[in-house]
Amino acid sequence: MRIITLNCNGIRAAARKGFFDWLPEQDADIVCLQEIKAQEDQLTPEPFYPDGYQAWYHPAEKKGYSGVGLYSRVPPDEVIKGIGWDEFDAEGRFIEARFGKLSVISLYMPSGSSGDERQQVKYRVMDHFMDHLLNWHASDREYIICGDWNIAHRKLDLKNWRGNQKNSGFLPEERAWMDQLLDEHGYVDAYRALYPEREQYTWWSNRGRAWDNNTGWRIDYQIATPAFKPLLREASVYTAQRFSDHAPLIVDYQWPESLGVQRKVQAA
Repeated sequence: MRIITLNCNGIRAAARKGFFDWLPEQDADIVCLQEIKAQEDQLTPEPFYPDGYQAWYHPAEKKGYSGVGLYSRVPPDEVIKGIGWDEFDAEGRFIEARFGKLSVISLYMPSGSSGDERQQVKYRVMDHFMDHLLNWHASDREYIICGDWNIAHRKLDLKNWRGNQKNSGFLPEERAWMDQLLDEHGYVDAYRALYPEREQYTWWSNRGRAWDNNTGWRIDYQIATPAFKPLLREASVYTAQRFSDHAPLIVDYQWPESLGVQRKVQAA
């Protein structure tokens, strides 16, 4: 089972840069998108409803802002838009597709880089979302949460870690939150579980020559409940083309047939 996640920094911009020409070659079963920056009536069938996939979007109420999407080859049993918290859901940051006992989520966590007010919003989201994560962990379902978490967990996850220790995305409180999720509660960072010491980034600032110098951050993840750790096969970050200031994160899992997930059923 191949899952791709990408913060596309505007789905229409990503389309102009070739994302939907690249996607059919990837043989993905599920695709999670963040920061679509579009309302559904702005997304005409071509190319935003790709052949062979069913597609769902959860845009932000504010036009040109945030929003998430999810494509699937396998028809889900249910699609859930939002987590039931108005402050978060108004910004279009969560969509969940359920397949048997598996949930795949496209998540866009807030950034706090614009100032203290947004950092406080980010902390509120982290606190609220941790409650959901712990409840999911204790449930009889398994989860893969894909997206832009806007936190670099370890020093290995950003190039200039010394200079960013007081900046949003690498603050001690944010890193401790990731420690709690991954180390204390056993969630699995799919890429890091496969490659514990590999230097690989998923986002590069548009300032300066960050892309040219590979001065990046790894802030895009596929984070799964513990049952997926033995099912991980390989992962990669696609950097041969640029569709966004982020790069697609691709993870291959063994098919979780025990969870009732069908194999590559073409969407109607």
